Amino acid sequence: MGEIDEGLERAERTRPIPVHLNTRVRFLWEKVAKEDTRLLARAAGVSVRTAQRWARSLADLAEGELTGDIPMSKANAVKVERAVRAAWQPRVKRRVRRDAEQRGFMLHIQATFGYSAAGGSTDDPRPRIITHKMPGSVAQRLYEARDAGATQAQQEKILAEALRDEYFKDSGRRARGLDVELNDIAWMDMEL
Repeated sequence: MGEIDEGLERAERTRPIPVHLNTRVRFLWEKVAKEDTRLLARAAGVSVRTAQRWARSLADLAEGELTGDIPMSKANAVKVERAVRAAWQPRVKRRVRRDAEQRGFMLHIQATFGYSAAGGSTDDPRPRIITHKMPGSVAQRLYEARDAGATQAQQEKILAEALRDEYFKDSGRRARGLDVELNDIAWMDMEL
Protein backbone atom coordinates (compact mmCIF):
# COMPACT_ATOMS: atom_id res chain seq x y z
CA MET A 1 0.00 0.00 0.00
CA GLY A 2 1.48 3.36 -1.03
CA GLU A 3 1.36 6.75 0.64
CA ILE A 4 -1.67 7.88 -1.36
CA ASP A 5 -3.70 4.76 -0.51
CA GLU A 6 -2.74 5.12 3.15
CA GLY A 7 -3.68 8.81 3.10
CA LEU A 8 -7.11 8.04 1.67
CA GLU A 9 -7.62 5.25 4.17
CA ARG A 10 -6.57 7.37 7.17
CA ALA A 11 -8.97 10.09 6.09
CA GLU A 12 -11.84 7.60 5.77
CA ARG A 13 -11.61 6.32 9.34
CA THR A 14 -12.87 7.92 12.50
CA ARG A 15 -11.31 5.13 14.57
CA PRO A 16 -8.22 3.07 13.77
CA ILE A 17 -8.61 -0.62 12.99
CA PRO A 18 -7.94 -3.00 15.91
CA VAL A 19 -4.24 -3.42 16.66
CA HIS A 20 -4.16 -6.93 18.11
CA LEU A 21 -4.57 -10.00 15.95
CA ASN A 22 -7.11 -11.57 18.32
CA THR A 23 -9.30 -8.46 18.15
CA ARG A 24 -9.08 -8.40 14.36
CA VAL A 25 -10.15 -12.05 14.09
CA ARG A 26 -12.95 -11.45 16.61
CA PHE A 27 -14.18 -8.48 14.54
CA LEU A 28 -14.25 -10.63 11.39
CA TRP A 29 -15.90 -13.49 13.25
CA GLU A 30 -18.64 -11.44 14.90
CA LYS A 31 -19.32 -8.53 12.55
CA VAL A 32 -18.40 -9.78 9.08
CA ALA A 33 -18.94 -13.54 9.22
CA LYS A 34 -21.79 -13.43 11.77
CA GLU A 35 -20.15 -16.45 13.51
CA ASP A 36 -20.20 -18.62 10.36
CA THR A 37 -16.90 -20.34 9.56
CA ARG A 38 -17.57 -20.45 5.82
CA LEU A 39 -18.16 -16.69 5.72
CA LEU A 40 -15.05 -16.13 7.86
CA ALA A 41 -13.00 -18.25 5.45
CA ARG A 42 -14.35 -16.32 2.47
CA ALA A 43 -13.77 -12.91 4.10
CA ALA A 44 -10.17 -13.70 5.10
CA GLY A 45 -9.30 -15.71 1.99
CA VAL A 46 -8.35 -18.88 3.87
CA SER A 47 -9.60 -22.46 3.97
CA VAL A 48 -12.70 -23.39 5.95
CA ARG A 49 -10.54 -25.63 8.18
CA THR A 50 -8.31 -22.65 9.05
CA ALA A 51 -11.39 -20.56 9.86
CA GLN A 52 -12.63 -23.39 12.11
CA ARG A 53 -9.31 -23.39 13.99
CA TRP A 54 -9.56 -19.62 14.47
CA ALA A 55 -13.13 -19.91 15.76
CA ARG A 56 -12.04 -22.60 18.23
CA SER A 57 -9.12 -20.42 19.35
CA LEU A 58 -11.52 -17.52 19.95
CA ALA A 59 -13.66 -19.80 22.12
CA ASP A 60 -10.54 -20.95 24.01
CA LEU A 61 -9.58 -17.30 24.58
CA ALA A 62 -13.03 -16.52 25.96
CA GLU A 63 -12.78 -19.48 28.36
CA GLY A 64 -9.28 -18.53 29.45
CA GLU A 65 -7.69 -21.70 28.04
CA LEU A 66 -5.55 -19.81 25.49
CA THR A 67 -3.29 -16.91 26.30
CA GLY A 68 -1.52 -14.75 23.75
CA ASP A 69 -2.34 -14.45 20.07
CA ILE A 70 -4.25 -16.92 17.95
CA PRO A 71 -1.67 -19.16 16.24
CA MET A 72 -1.43 -18.09 12.61
CA SER A 73 1.13 -17.66 9.83
CA LYS A 74 2.35 -14.20 8.83
CA ALA A 75 0.66 -14.57 5.45
CA ASN A 76 -2.68 -15.26 7.12
CA ALA A 77 -2.16 -12.35 9.52
CA VAL A 78 -1.74 -10.08 6.49
CA LYS A 79 -4.95 -11.52 4.99
CA VAL A 80 -6.80 -10.85 8.22
CA GLU A 81 -5.54 -7.25 8.31
CA ARG A 82 -6.66 -6.67 4.71
CA ALA A 83 -10.09 -8.13 5.42
CA VAL A 84 -10.51 -5.95 8.50
CA ARG A 85 -9.41 -2.82 6.61
CA ALA A 86 -11.93 -3.58 3.86
CA ALA A 87 -14.82 -4.12 6.29
CA TRP A 88 -13.99 -1.43 8.87
CA GLN A 89 -16.57 1.39 9.17
CA PRO A 90 -18.30 1.00 5.77
CA ARG A 91 -20.88 3.77 6.30
CA VAL A 92 -18.20 6.23 7.39
CA LYS A 93 -16.14 5.37 4.28
CA ARG A 94 -19.11 5.97 1.99
CA ARG A 95 -19.97 9.29 3.66
CA VAL A 96 -16.38 10.56 3.60
CA ARG A 97 -15.90 9.54 -0.03
CA ARG A 98 -19.14 11.26 -1.08
CA ASP A 99 -18.16 14.44 0.77
CA ALA A 100 -14.64 14.44 -0.71
CA GLU A 101 -15.96 13.98 -4.25
CA GLN A 102 -18.46 16.81 -3.77
CA ARG A 103 -16.49 19.34 -1.72
CA GLY A 104 -12.85 18.37 -2.24
CA PHE A 105 -10.17 17.79 0.37
CA MET A 106 -7.21 19.47 2.03
CA LEU A 107 -3.87 18.01 0.93
CA HIS A 108 -0.78 18.23 3.14
CA ILE A 109 2.33 16.91 1.42
CA GLN A 110 6.10 17.11 1.61
CA ALA A 111 7.61 15.87 -1.62
CA THR A 112 10.29 16.49 -4.20
CA PHE A 113 8.89 18.01 -7.38
CA GLY A 114 10.58 18.14 -10.77
CA TYR A 115 9.64 20.84 -13.27
CA SER A 116 9.93 21.54 -16.95
CA ALA A 117 9.04 24.99 -18.18
CA ALA A 118 9.99 27.73 -20.59
CA GLY A 119 13.63 28.43 -21.42
CA GLY A 120 15.68 30.24 -18.82
CA SER A 121 14.04 28.50 -15.89
CA THR A 122 15.52 25.70 -13.81
CA ASP A 123 14.24 22.14 -13.90
CA ASP A 124 16.14 20.92 -10.81
CA PRO A 125 13.94 18.88 -8.47
CA ARG A 126 13.05 20.81 -5.34
CA PRO A 127 11.59 19.65 -2.04
CA ARG A 128 8.42 21.47 -1.02
CA ILE A 129 5.87 21.38 1.73
CA ILE A 130 2.42 22.12 0.33
CA THR A 131 -0.94 22.54 2.02
CA HIS A 132 -3.65 23.17 -0.53
CA LYS A 133 -7.40 22.66 -0.94
CA MET A 134 -7.96 20.26 -3.84
CA PRO A 135 -11.26 20.07 -5.75
CA GLY A 136 -13.65 17.14 -5.63
CA SER A 137 -12.72 16.05 -9.16
CA VAL A 138 -9.23 15.14 -7.89
CA ALA A 139 -10.70 13.05 -5.07
CA GLN A 140 -12.94 11.34 -7.60
CA ARG A 141 -9.98 10.51 -9.86
CA LEU A 142 -7.91 9.19 -6.93
CA TYR A 143 -10.77 7.01 -5.65
CA GLU A 144 -11.48 5.64 -9.13
CA ALA A 145 -7.78 4.85 -9.59
CA ARG A 146 -7.62 3.10 -6.21
CA ASP A 147 -10.77 1.11 -6.97
CA ALA A 148 -9.30 0.04 -10.33
CA GLY A 149 -6.12 -1.18 -8.60
CA ALA A 150 -3.82 1.59 -9.81
CA THR A 151 -0.19 1.46 -8.75
CA GLN A 152 1.46 4.06 -6.53
CA ALA A 153 3.16 5.57 -9.62
CA GLN A 154 -0.18 5.97 -11.42
CA GLN A 155 -1.72 7.63 -8.37
CA GLU A 156 1.31 9.92 -8.02
CA LYS A 157 0.83 10.97 -11.66
CA ILE A 158 -2.80 11.92 -10.96
CA LEU A 159 -1.74 13.86 -7.87
CA ALA A 160 1.11 15.60 -9.74
CA GLU A 161 -1.26 16.70 -12.53
CA ALA A 162 -3.74 17.99 -9.97
CA LEU A 163 -1.07 19.90 -8.05
CA ARG A 164 0.27 21.32 -11.32
CA ASP A 165 -3.15 22.61 -12.32
CA GLU A 166 -4.45 23.74 -8.92
CA TYR A 167 -1.35 24.85 -7.02
CA PHE A 168 1.50 25.64 -9.39
CA LYS A 169 -0.59 27.05 -12.26
CA ASP A 170 -3.16 28.58 -9.88
CA SER A 171 -6.10 27.13 -11.85
CA GLY A 172 -4.69 28.36 -15.18
CA ARG A 173 -3.87 31.92 -14.10
CA ARG A 174 -0.07 31.57 -14.40
CA ALA A 175 2.84 29.34 -15.56
CA ARG A 176 1.19 28.17 -18.78
CA GLY A 177 4.04 25.94 -20.05
CA LEU A 178 4.85 24.36 -16.69
CA ASP A 179 4.86 20.59 -16.26
CA VAL A 180 5.28 19.04 -12.81
CA GLU A 181 6.56 15.62 -11.83
CA LEU A 182 6.18 14.16 -8.36
CA ASN A 183 9.51 12.44 -7.65
CA ASP A 184 9.48 11.47 -4.00
CA ILE A 185 6.86 11.73 -1.25
CA ALA A 186 8.40 12.20 2.20
CA TRP A 187 4.98 12.31 3.92
CA MET A 188 1.41 13.03 2.95
CA ASP A 189 -1.91 13.44 4.69
CA MET A 190 -5.42 14.23 3.51
CA GLU A 191 -8.27 15.86 5.38
CA LEU A 192 -11.57 14.93 3.81
